[in-house]
Amino acid sequence: ADMQMIQYTKAGAGPRLGLYVHHTDGEREYAYDRKSSVGKLDKALDMAVANGWIIVDMKKDWKTIFPPEK
Repeated sequence: ADMQMIQYTKAGAGPRLGLYVHHTDGEREYAYDRKSSVGKLDKALDMAVANGWIIVDMKKDWKTIFPPEK
């Protein structure tokens, strides 16, 4: 569904942002990738690279995934 949402957004006229969140941090959130038992991201990841979408790596790019409990 994420891939289709980005395709829909990028198909419109004018400036558009295609941003793909790559779930790579299995310690703070679910990690899933090409060979994951939770979900497969091979088509979407290939499409992101081919179309110049921004790829955000959760483990490398996010300091906080969920805020600390209060």
